[in-house]
Amino acid sequence: MNQQTQEIAEHGSRPEPDRTVRNFSMLLSSTPRGARLARLLAVDTLRSWELPHERASHVVAELAANAATHGRLPGRSFRLTLYVVGATLRIEVTDTRGDRLPAPQAPDATAESGRGLLLIEALADRWGVAEGRFPRKTVWAELSFTPPEPAPSRSGAVDD
Repeated sequence: MNQQTQEIAEHGSRPEPDRTVRNFSMLLSSTPRGARLARLLAVDTLRSWELPHERASHVVAELAANAATHGRLPGRSFRLTLYVVGATLRIEVTDTRGDRLPAPQAPDATAESGRGLLLIEALADRWGVAEGRFPRKTVWAELSFTPPEPAPSRSGAVDD
């Protein structure tokens, strides 16, 4: 019996890292209403997974608004996809305007728009663009979070 096997036999099974992969994906209309629905669905999904949703809701709102505004083609939808692997949430928004790749710009101080990707850069740990089979593109952002702590066990606890 090697040392690792002996330790497992003496102390029970080795704790495994959380390998749960969660995902959510939905097609939404490329309209302002579809963009709002994307944010609401993301928040609802993350709440049901008992994960933080504040930063993610802003990221989804920006990416979905960009897809509905700049990635819009009549009659074409965009796809919102959420993946959670370990302590990382990946948000993907896929639209059908592969000819329009996003790039952060320094907006004019008086401009009413043009700050969305700057917000993504500030909120996400990483983000980028993946060109898909033409005419698609996927804009993605990853957010790291601290997984929820399991409730402390009260077995064997002594009350004072």
